[in-house]
Amino acid sequence: MADTGAPRAPRILISNDDGIQAPGIGVLEEIARQLSDDVWVVAPEVEQSGASHSLTIHRPLRLRQLDPQRFAVDGTPTDSVLLAINHVMKDRRPDLVLSGVNGGSNIGEDVTYSGTIAAAMEATLLGVRAVALSQHLAGRPPDWSTALRWGPEVVRRLLTASWSRNVLMNVNFPAVGPDEVSGIQVVRHGKRKIGDDLHERVDPRGRAYFWIGTLRGEEDVRQDTDVGVVLNGGISVTPLQLDLTHYPTLEPLGELFR
Repeated sequence: MADTGAPRAPRILISNDDGIQAPGIGVLEEIARQLSDDVWVVAPEVEQSGASHSLTIHRPLRLRQLDPQRFAVDGTPTDSVLLAINHVMKDRRPDLVLSGVNGGSNIGEDVTYSGTIAAAMEATLLGVRAVALSQHLAGRPPDWSTALRWGPEVVRRLLTASWSRNVLMNVNFPAVGPDEVSGIQVVRHGKRKIGDDLHERVDPRGRAYFWIGTLRGEEDVRQDTDVGVVLNGGISVTPLQLDLTHYPTLEPLGELFR
């Protein structure tokens, strides 16, 4: 067949932290298939919300093939992306990793706990561009229609951009209908003050145990933050960097040790 000169569709890897059977990963597959016909799914066997960037190193991992390009891993989001890129897809690595769509936003401090963000982080560390996508809930069941409508456009625009190798993109959809979205804004990482929502209970043997609650308190709703944009009906896009060094402190701190 003659070369048409058309650009090759990207090879896309999908993962998440809600598990291989989560509705959000099905939504993300629909989004990805509007961008490419070469879509792979490698995700945790069960929900791993709050797993952050954890890696399983004290037990073996099992990889279960469900379909020709669909696999489940009995580990974390990080494990899933690591196995996908370095084993399942080792003969031809993905061009893009999409993580999500998470059932719940990942804004403010959420990003430090999020397995959705962690899957994108692992891809970034392995040299693959990555986008994390999440759906804000606002205390009600998720309405995936906004992500379905706007997700392909957001990812298409991001694919036309270039960004540093140590950067991933964090996208959050608001809890409004697709026709109510106020726009797409590129904004900084905001703040949601973590509360103390601990629930102490007693098991049938008389021993105390605890549930960690929603951990939500005071929120920064300024419009130049991801928190403010999403809570006011917009789609937020935030570049996150893996280099956690606080450079303004680096030089003066170094002076103390000369």
